[in-house]
Amino acid sequence: LDEGFDHLDFMVSVDIFLNETTRHADYILPPATGLETAHYDLTFHALAIRNTTRYSVPMIDKAPGAKYDWEIFEELRMRMEMDTHDPVTASKPQDPAAKLDKGLRFGPYGQNSATGFNLSLQTLLNHPHGIDLGPLQPQLPERLMTENGRINLTPALFLHDLTRVQSALSAFRPANGTFVLISRRHLRDNNSWMHNAHRLIKGPNRCTLQINPADAERLGIGSGRMVQVRSRVGVVELPAEVTADMMAGVVCMPHGYGHNRPGTRLDVAQQHAGVSINDLTDETFMDELTGNAALSGVPVTVEAVGDRVFTS
Repeated sequence: LDEGFDHLDFMVSVDIFLNETTRHADYILPPATGLETAHYDLTFHALAIRNTTRYSVPMIDKAPGAKYDWEIFEELRMRMEMDTHDPVTASKPQDPAAKLDKGLRFGPYGQNSATGFNLSLQTLLNHPHGIDLGPLQPQLPERLMTENGRINLTPALFLHDLTRVQSALSAFRPANGTFVLISRRHLRDNNSWMHNAHRLIKGPNRCTLQINPADAERLGIGSGRMVQVRSRVGVVELPAEVTADMMAGVVCMPHGYGHNRPGTRLDVAQQHAGVSINDLTDETFMDELTGNAALSGVPVTVEAVGDRVFTS
């Protein structure tokens, strides 16, 4: 992708930082930051153990002239439609807060429901810590769209691929420093932009290669020892972290590091640059069942780099 971006005729990025990706852009359109933005969670409510609802107001006012990301994308859409002479809706796009209010008022816990909650945006504003709507309610089989009302756990496509998977697992014999590379995220830096916040990135170096104790002993590697990780397409060096959390034959690098590219402006992140797992990702390594790029399970070799030990 890094090489591909360099050959684009034109590129626009919507981002708050000049980072390893946006450095290729002709224009960067920065949206309002997270603390300037209201939030109503959808994803994690679906994983909760209770049925709850909460609306978080912005912690600080939006900077003068700043736009929310939805405003940026809406204006881009309208300008592109003008250029192609497509009809443009004259009315202003509805604010997400107004859409949320409508969904709450006419939803299962809204003003016409028998639940007694009478939810609306104002209701949530009056309860800044959220509202407990009670235990989760069974939704199956009513929510299933399958013809027989059942979940097909064994699609024929998956079953036919099991033979290949079993053969690949049986053939895997880690030896001579050959490993399978997987990635990880940390609670305080699960998105790469968080590396540019001192309070989140401070502390011990988290850009390490985690390796099983038995593998580390076989290779003469201890925690803090610099190691070289090589795939078909690239090579990086980083300190080892010996841990029983890794199974034998598997090593693990964190996602989102490698803040040493020229042309970026990440003053804090560059002090904790680390190395990028993307430099090891093989573009020819595919998931055969789906045809998707395989970003995990990349074959690599690992070896110690002389007697070098990581120093911060």
